[in-house]
Amino acid sequence: MTTNDPAQSALDALLATLDLEPIENNLFRGARGIEGWQRVFGGQVLGQALVAAARTVEPERPVHSLHGYFLLAGDPSRPIVYDVERIRDGGSFTTRRVKAIQHGRPIFSMSSSFHKSEEGFEHQSTMPDVPPPEALPNPKEIIGQHLDALPVSMRSYWSRERPIDMRVADLQRYLTREKKTPVQHIWIKASGPLPDDPIVHQAVLAYASDFTLLDTALIAHGKLLFDTDVQLASLDHGIWYHRPFRADEWLLYAQDSPSGFGARGFCRGSIYTRDGRLIASVVQEGLMRQRTSAFVPN
Repeated sequence: MTTNDPAQSALDALLATLDLEPIENNLFRGARGIEGWQRVFGGQVLGQALVAAARTVEPERPVHSLHGYFLLAGDPSRPIVYDVERIRDGGSFTTRRVKAIQHGRPIFSMSSSFHKSEEGFEHQSTMPDVPPPEALPNPKEIIGQHLDALPVSMRSYWSRERPIDMRVADLQRYLTREKKTPVQHIWIKASGPLPDDPIVHQAVLAYASDFTLLDTALIAHGKLLFDTDVQLASLDHGIWYHRPFRADEWLLYAQDSPSGFGARGFCRGSIYTRDGRLIASVVQEGLMRQRTSAFVPN
């Protein structure tokens, strides 16, 4: 299907990327990364690995957790092969291990657990009080209203068509070099409607969860995602899926970074529906290394 909507085209490309090709029992091939990028985006590998694991599990058992380690930078010019190991098929839980392979070497390893639906005790944290997404500027409005104030690297970031729509609660994070408490709140959703398949929504959320999380640690140091005097790289990424949701409806991604030490930043995220249901929790640790004698964009 063709479309004149760049955002929908970006979403269609993401869905095609997540639709893996089966090449043998427990083996799947994922499309190559985004053209022009130096390495494969970590969220793509997370989403593809989750889809690969889910393809070996009955749909009555949705994923409830995954934890992955990024081992090597992915080559965006080559497809990725996903090797799924069936660790356990129990009475209530199913466990899978996935290895992502390029050039004959593992670039990513993930364990995931699936659980049949059942009733139980319920409680959750309270969603932060932030403006609704409709009250916040979209990326085009950010560019139009703050073009001169945004660093050059961030102008490109907000100008790019993405499959995920984002609304930032506090734009000052991008307009100042002030060192602030490392907390940020961002509304996210797919830029168009998604199929009803729950694994698609879970994979799209996994993809989106990697966009801004590690960036939260930089707030404490007055740094931005594309500053050339900082080397950033995801080391690991964990997601716990708590409740059913749709990734094509607005979700609040509340993020904080309780620790930065030893060239590593540790970040957490809680994801809520707009009516306040906690649907997922995310953690990530990443390399956050200070480079010397590098230019910092204005």
